[in-house]
Amino acid sequence: MDNQVLLTQFEEIEGKIERLIGAYRALESENTELKNKIERLEGELQGKAAQEAQFSQEREQIRSRIGNLLARLAETGGE
Repeated sequence: MDNQVLLTQFEEIEGKIERLIGAYRALESENTELKNKIERLEGELQGKAAQEAQFSQEREQIRSRIGNLLARLAETGGE
């Protein structure tokens, strides 16, 4: 084989490897961004779950108070 043919083939291989490395780095960067997004969304989800639990507790307290008030009204109405 001619040296020029070998050099051309090596240059082609080198170009392909450079493109692969570029694609790998781009995918690695995208992966990191997606992991960060997942962490942020999981944090938001935990915050919303905590809010929902708090609202549920407040709603139960309100129901309890209303139940107590209705019971007191029933007692006074029965006198």
